[in-house]
Amino acid sequence: MSDIKAAQHMLDTFTSVGADSFVVTKTDILQAVKWGKHYSAAELPEFLPPMVRTAAIRRRCRISDTETIMAGENLIIRPIGKDVAFLQLDDLAAEQLERVRPAAFIIHATSPGSHQAWIAVSGLPEGKEAFKEFMRRVRKAVGTNDKSASHATRLAGTENFKIKYAPNFPTVTILEAHPGRVMTPKQLDALGLVAPPEPVKATTLEFTRRSPSSSETVRQWPSYEKSLAGAPTKSDGSGPDRSKADYWWCYLALQWKWSIEDVEAKLSEVSEKARERVRLGDPGYVHTTALNAAAAVAQNSQKGRV
Repeated sequence: MSDIKAAQHMLDTFTSVGADSFVVTKTDILQAVKWGKHYSAAELPEFLPPMVRTAAIRRRCRISDTETIMAGENLIIRPIGKDVAFLQLDDLAAEQLERVRPAAFIIHATSPGSHQAWIAVSGLPEGKEAFKEFMRRVRKAVGTNDKSASHATRLAGTENFKIKYAPNFPTVTILEAHPGRVMTPKQLDALGLVAPPEPVKATTLEFTRRSPSSSETVRQWPSYEKSLAGAPTKSDGSGPDRSKADYWWCYLALQWKWSIEDVEAKLSEVSEKARERVRLGDPGYVHTTALNAAAAVAQNSQKGRV
C-alpha cells in the first residue's frame, strides 16, 4: 500500500464510523506545531496527496544550539463527529490490545511495538466532562493510564519524525481496520471495557469562612475583554477582528502554562465567535486557533533559546 493509499484508507475508516471533519496539523521533529487547519471529510482527500508528499521532504532542522538533523514533518489528524465520540488508547501492550480488539475500528502502529487503538462510541451523554469521565473509566478497565493521549493521531503512510528514531524514522502502519464498527456504552460494558464509576467521596461541611492561604491561590486566565479591546478593526470597519482577539487570547493563555485542551474549552466560554462557530457545526475553528497560537508560542520559545 502506497503512502497516499494508506493515508486515505485511514481517513475512510474514520469517516465510516462518523467523522465528518478533521483538524490537520504539522509538527517538526521537536514536536512543535508549525501549522494547523480544519477540513471537512469531503474536501480533505483533494489536499491529502500534496500534504503527504510535502511532509516526507527532508529538511535541515536545528535540535540544539550545535546540532542539526535532516527530517520531514509529522502529519497529524484529529477526527471530529457530531454523533460519535472517539476514544484513543495509546501504547497498548499485547494483552491490552487483545482486550480492545473486538471493539476497535482501527488499530495501527506509530513505531515498532507501539500500538494504538481507536473506539467509536455512540450514545454518550453530551458534554466534555461526560466524555472525559467515560474515557477515564475505559482506560482504567483496559489498564492503560496514558493521560497524554490527545485524541489526535499520526497519519498512516507517513513517517514518525522523532529524534530518538533518527535516522531510520518508522512509518505509521495500519494493522487492522473495521469500517463502520461503532460501539455503545452498553456493548463496551459487556466486553469488560468500562470500569465502575468511582464512589462519590463524602465531604465535611465547613460552617466557618476563611481566607485562602497562599498555597491555595486560584490560577488566573488572561482577560478576554482586554484581548478584544486590543484587536485591530475589521477591514469593513464594523468592529474588532474577533478572530485575531481569539488568537491573541489563546497565545497569552498558553504562555501562562494552560494546556491546549484547557484553552480550547475556555475559549468556547469567553469568545462569542467561538461559541457561534461551534453552534454552526465548526468545532475545528477553536482547535485550529489554539494550535496556531501554540505554534507561535513554540517558535518564539525556540528563538529565545538560540
